[in-house]
Amino acid sequence: MQLSEQEIIRREKLQALRDLGINPYPADLFPVDHTSKQVKETFEEGKKVVVAGRLMSIRDQGKAAFVELQDSEGRIQLYFNRDVICPGEDKTKYNQVFRKLTDLGDFIGVEGELFLTKVGEKTIHVNNFTFLSKTLRPLPLPKMDDEGHVFDAFTDPELRYRMRYVDLVVNPQVKEVFIKRTKLFNAMRSFFNTAGYMEVETPVLQSIAGGAAARPFITHHNSLDIPLYMRIANELYLKRLIVGGFDGVYEFSKNFRNEGMDRTHNPEFTAMEIYVAYKDYNWMMEFTEQLLEYCALQVNGTTETTFGEHKVNFKAPYARVTMTDAIKQFTGFDISGKSEAELFEAAKNMGIEVDETMGKGKLIDEIFGAKCEGNFIQPTFITDYPKEMSPLCKEHRDNPELTERFELMVCGKEIANAYSELNDPIDQRERFEAQLKLAERGDDEATQFIDHDFLRALEYGMPPTSGLGIGMDRLIMFLTNNQSIQEVLFFPQMRPEKKQLELTEEEKIIVALLKAENNQALSALKEKSQLSGKKWDAAMKGLAKHGLTKVVVDGDNKTVVLN
Repeated sequence: MQLSEQEIIRREKLQALRDLGINPYPADLFPVDHTSKQVKETFEEGKKVVVAGRLMSIRDQGKAAFVELQDSEGRIQLYFNRDVICPGEDKTKYNQVFRKLTDLGDFIGVEGELFLTKVGEKTIHVNNFTFLSKTLRPLPLPKMDDEGHVFDAFTDPELRYRMRYVDLVVNPQVKEVFIKRTKLFNAMRSFFNTAGYMEVETPVLQSIAGGAAARPFITHHNSLDIPLYMRIANELYLKRLIVGGFDGVYEFSKNFRNEGMDRTHNPEFTAMEIYVAYKDYNWMMEFTEQLLEYCALQVNGTTETTFGEHKVNFKAPYARVTMTDAIKQFTGFDISGKSEAELFEAAKNMGIEVDETMGKGKLIDEIFGAKCEGNFIQPTFITDYPKEMSPLCKEHRDNPELTERFELMVCGKEIANAYSELNDPIDQRERFEAQLKLAERGDDEATQFIDHDFLRALEYGMPPTSGLGIGMDRLIMFLTNNQSIQEVLFFPQMRPEKKQLELTEEEKIIVALLKAENNQALSALKEKSQLSGKKWDAAMKGLAKHGLTKVVVDGDNKTVVLN
């Protein structure tokens, strides 16, 4: 492992601490009794406190120093005085341990008394400090010039997502997003529990990838010698529990879909699904309005939120528009009663990319997505979807071509999907079979399996039921004004990190010469490098092995090229 100069220095300090008999990673408990926030909220001059955290700044004034300590609740100022820390003649703890062997990012624990500085800042006058953890890598702390301009900030998205542990330390505002995420889950749980519904757990590894139209991740169970699928949805298992006699069940489920990644999709995501017996989608619309209004208030203290350039209000009630009316409004085309061929031709005429694998449902979905979706900014229920789009949804009571389904749209994105659930086992079997035919035509989003056990469960009887699914990641994006799903996931999926080539000093010399002037004669390059024959040969072999250089032979001439 090739270390930077700072990393080498920190390891030398680590050894120096050990040589002084100080354990840089002590095992024993440190008796913290206050956080930085509690210090400030319960401040009393002279009060004794014990706190711990990371050193984030040090203003060394020789025999004294002001330090900023960061813990889970924020930052607090510390005041170190040499003669207080070291009241006797031996000043090693201050002069050596604190001033020379302590770095920004190190964890320390301090005991001290509270006082106000001359400028009125609440500060801890440190009587004693304890090393709790020595950091071996420097934090990428932002710097500020005399005019207040910040530079070297840790803002590169890929680095931030890949090293979230660093992001949370140096960009404290990021933590607020995840605090609000937890508030959202707690609020939703509270709302459901108060209504009398039960939180449950269903399998993540499933023998059939069902409950949604999506490509699954596939694994293999060695002992049973069978393929298993990572859950794409938990719907069919929750409905089995309604069959079993529960009146209302919900689950926050980790789902996995082997599909594309973008600013609103991650292969692993969190959904909430709830199913309530003896209800329909009209009841669920009102329930959803009340739920989201409550959650917005609990997370942000208001129903209003900002998302990009839009002001959004989650205050109930929400507008309701049928899918047929939405398409007619924004395209002038009426999908009612149209054949697959007519829908195909209409989509083509609208400039929408279509292909022969698409059935009626997929074609309608493409038209709506391309021409209508982005127009709905305020929370809007899009209702009454064509039957072909909704294989698990009950046929509309007034129109057999439609289903009793709604999606909630906000800023052109779907955040909730709900049905009057299909509980007719014969109709459900026919819908599954129709999906299989679409899959055979090449629609890779159509259901490719029939869950015969779920059909058997329906044959034992499921009461009228309404179900709702909410994308939790997308909802928290709206409530925290984040345009990217990666910002609301602690550890979003990333491409493998490219391993940085570790070059020898000799290899670096040759690369630098070739960067200055590529395609040089081998003999001239060797002379410029001033390397001995042995070191030259080793460096050239190493660069060729890394694929960084190649030697081009043209008759008696040999030249070196940087790839």
